Amino acid sequence: MVTRPPPADITINPPRDPNTLSNYNNFRTTHTRAVLDIEFEPKRVFGTVHITLKSLTHGETKDLILDTSYLDIEQVRVGERLVKWTLEARAEPYGAGLSIALDAPVAKGEDIEVAFLNVKQSMPDVKSTYDFLIRSPLPVLASGLPKGASDFIPGKHGRPATLLYRFHQPIPMPSYLFAIASGDLASASIGPRSTVWTGPDELTAAKWEFEEDTENFIEAAEKIVYPYAWTMYNVLVLPPSFPYGGMENPQWTYATPTIVSGDRANVDVIAHELSHSWSGNLVSNASWEHFWLNEGWTTYLERRIQAAIHGESHRDFSAIIGWKALQDSVKKFGEDHEFTKLVVDLKGKDPDDAFSSVPYEKGFVFLYSLEKMLGKEKWDEFIPHYFTTYREKSLDSYDFKSTLLDFFANDQEASQILSELDWDAAFYKPGYPAKPDFDTSMVDVCYELADQWEALSKGDGKSDFKPQKQDIDGWLANQSVVFLERVQNFPEPLSVEQVEIMGEAYDYGKSQNVELVSRYFQIGLRARAQSIYRPAAQLLGRVGRMKFVRPLFRELKKADRELAFETFEENRLFYHPICRAMVEKDLFGDDPTRKS
Repeated sequence: MVTRPPPADITINPPRDPNTLSNYNNFRTTHTRAVLDIEFEPKRVFGTVHITLKSLTHGETKDLILDTSYLDIEQVRVGERLVKWTLEARAEPYGAGLSIALDAPVAKGEDIEVAFLNVKQSMPDVKSTYDFLIRSPLPVLASGLPKGASDFIPGKHGRPATLLYRFHQPIPMPSYLFAIASGDLASASIGPRSTVWTGPDELTAAKWEFEEDTENFIEAAEKIVYPYAWTMYNVLVLPPSFPYGGMENPQWTYATPTIVSGDRANVDVIAHELSHSWSGNLVSNASWEHFWLNEGWTTYLERRIQAAIHGESHRDFSAIIGWKALQDSVKKFGEDHEFTKLVVDLKGKDPDDAFSSVPYEKGFVFLYSLEKMLGKEKWDEFIPHYFTTYREKSLDSYDFKSTLLDFFANDQEASQILSELDWDAAFYKPGYPAKPDFDTSMVDVCYELADQWEALSKGDGKSDFKPQKQDIDGWLANQSVVFLERVQNFPEPLSVEQVEIMGEAYDYGKSQNVELVSRYFQIGLRARAQSIYRPAAQLLGRVGRMKFVRPLFRELKKADRELAFETFEENRLFYHPICRAMVEKDLFGDDPTRKS
C-alpha cells in the first residue's frame, strides 16, 4: 500500500472532543471579555461577549462554528464588521451550532475578534483568559480576581441603581468554569487568603464551618503539588437548590448549603473543590470521555490532604466510603455498562447521562494503586511533574500514560512495573477495579454495630442487642454514614419498629447533617415505615443536591409512587434544570408526557 503525506500547507488538528458542534480544530479561543447586565426582574442576563480566536490552519475554512444553547442572538461582528450568521437547528444534547461567515480565510497564527451575546467554544480542550464587566443592582462575584466596582448609575423609571463590577482571570481556563453570581451577599474572612460569601442570615454559621480548616487544606495541598496559583481561595455558599456538593470555579468555590451542618463533618467537600485548583482548573481533561483525569485526580488529592491533616487512616476511611459510592453507581448502570469504564465512549451521548461516582472513585483507585505499586516516594516525585507538564493545558488518558512512562523511563524497577500493567483493562474494562487493601481500623466498629443490627433484624430471638445512644458515642459523623450504608445493604430491610428504634436511639431523623438524615430516611422508606414518608418528602422540598435527591426519590417511588410524583411536581421549579432532568428520568423513564 502506498501512502502519501498531506500537502505541506494543510494542517491536521484532529479534534479530541466528540461532544461539541464547534470547529475548534480550526480556531482556538485565547481571550474572552464578557460585558453583561444582570436584571433580577425580568430575570435575564444580556450584553455582549467578545472573544479573540487564533487560526490553527492555513486559511482552510471561511466559517467559524461555535456552540450555543438557548440564546437570543441579535447580531455578530467580526472586528468592526457586521457579518452573516446562521443559528442551526438544535442537535440534542449538544445545543445549536452558530455558523459565522468570515469574509476571507484566516492565515495560521492570525487572530480574529468576534463579538456577540454569550457564545463560546464549549469544551474543556479550549482555554482562554477572561475579563468580566458585570453591571448589577446587587454585589457580583465572577471567576476571576476582583478589580473593584465603579460607574454608578442611579435608578430611575422604577429600575434599580447599578454598579459595574470588574474581574480579571489571567490564567487560561475552560469555559465550563465561566461563572457569575449576584445577590444579597455578605462575606467574612476564613483565612489569610480566603473569604466565605453567602446570605447575611447564613454568614455566621458558614464562617464557623470553614474558618478552622480552609488554610490548612491549602497549605497541605501546596506541599503535595506546588504553590496555589489563583491568589485567593473563597467559598460561595449557594441556595439549597444547587445540585452538586460543590463547583470548582476559580477563586470562588460554589458550595451546597448541605455542608454547613454545624459539626464541621462535611468540610472535606472544600478539600475536594480546592484540589480542583490543580486538577481540573490548571490541568484539565481534554473531553468528558476522560473525566477521571479531573475527578479521579481531585479525589486522590482530597484524600492526601485528609491524610496530611488527620492521619493516613482517615484517607482510607474516606476511600471506603467512596467504594460504597462506586458500588451504588455500578449497580445502577450494570457491571457491563459503558459508563462504568474509566474512559467512556460519549459519541452521540449526553455527558450528563454518564455522570456518576465512577470517574471519581474508579479514577481514585487507579491512582491509589499506582502509588502503592511504585511506592509513595517515587509517586510523590511524579505528582508535581505531571501538574507542571500540563499546567494551563488539557490532556487525555493517553497523554497521562505516556507522561507517566516517560517520567520513569530511566527507573528500571518502575518501568518494569508499568510495562506489566494492563492499560487496556485499566482504561476500558467495565465494572469494578480490583479493590485495594484499605485500612479498615476506622470502619470496623461501624461494621460491628451494623452486624448487631442485622442479627436483631432477623427476629429469631437469638440477639439480645438493645440499641442505645452510647453505641455511637465518640463517633465521627462519617462513621455513622458507614454504619447507615451497611444497613442499607442488608439483604432484608429492617422492620418498621426497628427503624423507629434506630431513629430514637441515635437521633438520625432529627440531625442537621443531611448525609445522615437522608440515609436514615432511605432505610425507613425501604422498610415501608410510613412515619418516614412525609419527612422524606419534606426534605426533598428543602434540598436540591442530586447526591441526596435522586436516591431519595427512587426509594420514595418504590414506597409511595403517588407521593413521589406529587413531591416532584410541587418542587419541580425549585430544582436546578440538571437535577430536574435527572429526577424525571428516574421517576418517569422516557415517558415524554410526564416531562415539562
